[in-house]
Parts: sequence; structure tokens; C-alpha cells
Amino acid sequence: MPVVSVILPFHNAASTLAAAVASIQTQSFTDWELIAFDDGSADGSADIVQALGREDRRIRLIAAGHRGLITALQEACGCVRGTYLARMDADDIAHPDRLARQAALLDNDAALGLCGTQVLMTGERVGPGRRRYEAWINSLVTHDDLVRELFVECPLPHPTFMMRREVYEQVGGYRDRGWPEDYDLVMRIWRAGWRLGKVAEELLEWRDSAQRLSMTDARYSEAAFRALKRHYLEQRCLRGGRRFYQWGAGEVGKRWLREWDRFAPEAVVDIHPRKIGRRIHHTPVIAPEALPPPGEAFVVVMVGAPGARDEIREWFGAHAYQELRDYRFLA
Repeated sequence: MPVVSVILPFHNAASTLAAAVASIQTQSFTDWELIAFDDGSADGSADIVQALGREDRRIRLIAAGHRGLITALQEACGCVRGTYLARMDADDIAHPDRLARQAALLDNDAALGLCGTQVLMTGERVGPGRRRYEAWINSLVTHDDLVRELFVECPLPHPTFMMRREVYEQVGGYRDRGWPEDYDLVMRIWRAGWRLGKVAEELLEWRDSAQRLSMTDARYSEAAFRALKRHYLEQRCLRGGRRFYQWGAGEVGKRWLREWDRFAPEAVVDIHPRKIGRRIHHTPVIAPEALPPPGEAFVVVMVGAPGARDEIREWFGAHAYQELRDYRFLA
């Protein structure tokens, strides 16, 4: 029984697949199996894996018709034998110590349910915006860091996931809810009380391209991300009778105001004098000083201007509001 089961779904990935598999074969940690799930490829990808599997019995090919990533993940995870499940994409490269470092992190913390690694983004699309995203995601390492930023964006890159199989099964595995399946899984693991973590080393070369599903599938649209965040905010943060407010009436905030459903803020906070006293999408705009005292309200903050988060966090701190208890950033 291997310790780690690596899940690698692929679809028409012949140009990158051999290198991705080779990066698993050269791991310093050798007690693994690779579940390579062919999601209906038509470019010879399965032949590549089949040939590699004849030379290395740790590689298992499972072939199926094209049914999409989530089904491929579900079926591949149903075939594993390992204690830990690790994700790998067919166009990425794992550092030789990736599996060893992540398995050690899980071995040493029984409360840790899921961990990732820092990443090095590669590919033709990596410009200044992607480098800022890379710096942000690599800056979040500890459980507290990850949970603090959990509603801003998924703080753990999906191709770096390693999780306990028992945790994966406990929370129900991958699900198709019309929004990002990896982010949804992270949310449910956190909601179940497990700790999150990250190895503070760049242990995956994460290739960015225009063909990635995250760039082309509606499940990864901004609207889908907002729907996921609303769902888990309602479950975890907005129940219990506390008054609910939104901070931010700019373009990002307006999109949120249009989409609130079961729970809607009673007012939106803004600092611009011309907005205060008006209504935006039927919601009154108030100044920060009009918020109830700490402990009586929960505030979600969505602002996009550079430096605005630091200024808002400073204001909350000066007025004795506690982050996560009284407010949380969503952008």
C-alpha cells in the first residue's frame, strides 16, 4: 500500500505529459502510486502513459470517455490506495522534494487536513499581474495566514494539493456545484475543522496558458467565485443574528450588492462624502463611524484600490474590531 497516491487527470496533453510524469518518477520520496486518468484523449496521451507504466509499475493508467475534469477527479480518487492524496496537472513540473516535504508536514501535524506548496509560475502568459498573484499566494503559509485570506481567493494552488484520504472522504470529495471544485473542497475541509498548511518552498512549476480550464470554463468566472463565497459566508459567518454590513461601494462592491440573496447587508460603508447618504442598488450608504460597535455586527470588505486594505485594517484596529470575528476581506 503506497503512502501517497498522486492523481493526474489529463485530456490531450501529449506535449507536456511525459515531463510531468517524469517529475513524479524522480521524486526523492519513492513510496507513491500515480493514477493517470485519461479523460477521453485523442492525441496519443494514453499511449505515453501506457509505455511509462510498462517500465514503472507504480504508474496506473485509467482510460475513459471525455466527461470533464470533476468526473475524472472523482473516479481517479475512487481508485487510490494511499494514505495521502496528492494532485498533479499534466502540464506542471514537481520539484524532486515535493512529495517528501508535503508528506512530512502531514506526518508531523495530525490536525492538518490539507497542505500545498509555494509555486513558480511559468508560461507565456506570466506578466506583472501573474507575478503579483504569485507573490500573494506564496506569502500565505501558516494556517492563520491561509484562513485570513480564505475568502479573497483560494490560497492553495490546486496542483499542489496533498490531503489525508480520510479527510477527502469525510467532506465528500470533489463536487460539481458550478463553481471552482478545488476552492469548494478547501472550504469544506476548513469548515470541518481541519487545519490548512503550506510548505514554504517553491516545489511546483505551475504552467499558465490560455488553454487552462481556469481561463476557459464558466465554473472559474468571477461570478462563479462570488457565488461560492456567498454560499460559505452564509453558512459560516452570517448566521447568528448579528447585523450585517458591506464595506465597499466601488465597482467590485456594486457587483456584490446586485447578487446578495438570502442575506443582504443593511447598509454599505464608504468613505467618499458624495456617496454617503445615497442608496446604491437600494442599499443605504453610511460612513464607517455609523457602524455598530465591535461584537454587534459582521462586515465584509471588498475594495480593489492599492493600499486600501491596509488603511481599512488600520481603521478597524483603531476602533477595536477584530479581523475574522468582526470583519473579513473578500477582495
